[in-house]
Amino acid sequence: MKFRQSLFWDTNPKNIDTRKNARYIIERILELGQPDDITWMFRQYSKSDIKKVINLPRNQISPKSKALWTLILK
Repeated sequence: MKFRQSLFWDTNPKNIDTRKNARYIIERILELGQPDDITWMFRQYSKSDIKKVINLPRNQISPKSKALWTLILK
């Protein structure tokens, strides 16, 4: 997938590894993703992987987004 530069403004999207940087990618998509990004994320990562990121301490997901995604992923 070609990542949107506006989603990963702080790095070159070409340098993102979907396995090594899974936490980073999931956090950004949950917080700032568009429908196409979210669809891609669910194809790329399991619900279990996404839930793990949501529940990690010191994640980069706002409380409102965390609450929303926790409900969606029940």
